[in-house]
Amino acid sequence: MTLKKSALGKTTASTPSASTDSAERAGSALDRYDLAILQALQADARLSNAELASRIGLSAAPTWRRVKWLEEQGYITGYRAEIDRRKIGLGVLAFVRVDADRNTATATRQLEEAIRRIPEVIACHYISGSGTFELEVMATDLDAFSRFAQGTLLNLPHVKDLHTSFSLGEVKAGGALPLGHLRASAR
Repeated sequence: MTLKKSALGKTTASTPSASTDSAERAGSALDRYDLAILQALQADARLSNAELASRIGLSAAPTWRRVKWLEEQGYITGYRAEIDRRKIGLGVLAFVRVDADRNTATATRQLEEAIRRIPEVIACHYISGSGTFELEVMATDLDAFSRFAQGTLLNLPHVKDLHTSFSLGEVKAGGALPLGHLRASAR
């Protein structure tokens, strides 16, 4: 077990754990202010530190230290703008299940590396059940998607087959991560 004391005076412990415990322990070092920061920044990452401090009920300096700590600990992994895909001409959102011809570690790693380099693939998940990967792909229109699928996806290493479904409309997208399962730690 490794114990580490942060600039906030928090002591965090890290130990190798079974994945069954990980959900229970995830976020165990977070107190109510940390959770409030995460919730507020998910809603609006452009908040100034002063506005964030006001919303969570702390002064600016401890709020800034907490945000830095959350970044250093990997709870906050980045900040980005959400762009309306239609306004930039990306009218097609496709979900593509990729079936690999081989499922060896080397073949899977080669396919993962190739997928990571494709900007049109905005998300990729290694999946259970039929298929190897589920991709979320953006294209300007159906013709562009067809060219992309035939010219790029089918030419990836170890790809045997593609199965595509198209989004007919977004019900919910870009949602904040749920935080209700996390319990604030006591100080």
